[in-house]
Amino acid sequence: MNKLTAIIPTGNEIHNIEAVIASVDFADEILVVDSYSTDGTYEKAQQLATKVIRRDYEYSASQKNWAIPQAQHEWILLVDADERVTPELKAEIQKILGNPPQDIVAYWIGRMNHFMGERVHYSGWRNDKVIRLFKRDYCKYEDKNVHAEIIANGSIGQLKNKLYHNTYITFDKYVEKMNRYATWQAKDYDKKTGRLTPYHFVIKPFWGFFKHYIVQSGFRDGVVGFTIGYLQAYVVFMRYVKLWLLRRNRE
Repeated sequence: MNKLTAIIPTGNEIHNIEAVIASVDFADEILVVDSYSTDGTYEKAQQLATKVIRRDYEYSASQKNWAIPQAQHEWILLVDADERVTPELKAEIQKILGNPPQDIVAYWIGRMNHFMGERVHYSGWRNDKVIRLFKRDYCKYEDKNVHAEIIANGSIGQLKNKLYHNTYITFDKYVEKMNRYATWQAKDYDKKTGRLTPYHFVIKPFWGFFKHYIVQSGFRDGVVGFTIGYLQAYVVFMRYVKLWLLRRNRE
């Protein structure tokens, strides 16, 4: 069987670190990439992981691209701290590593998303997937501040089983996270967005809500779906407010 390195990026994830490491215990190397946590994550990871390395956090893609070349093994499974590898996914990954197709260098993995204590079935999250199993020397993340995906030099496959994903801790923490995302997105959008108009501050946030809640059937997820739609509108609005502030501060 081909050997596997599991990479786990962390930053104050004491509430997640034990469970996420346990879910990748089948990996030959568990590499934790910590951004100088202050809540005990680093110390706990040292007890449980094969290796722990530290680096100041810039943005997700930068952190992961720095970590990938440091993996000991060719095949990498990258798992965020708020994700878990299910037993079914573990078995599927092990089967692939036993006899990997020669032409495939990476695999899409779907995610079972949970929010506010409930499984999200619609709301634009239904077909959520990420590339998380890949060959070290053939893949890297695109250079974006938010929602960067793997660029693969080769064919990409699709796994049948999914990651368990629960990004929600408390509502306040989630709103804080959305504010951080809006700040990072403002930097990404600066180069590709022209003059800011009411279209950006009114129409696009409204469309964000309408798309998630109506077009993508968020109403079928009840209060959770309405909340996701509202937060989507909020983060779009804040993205352009922060872009306006960014440009104003440069003048």
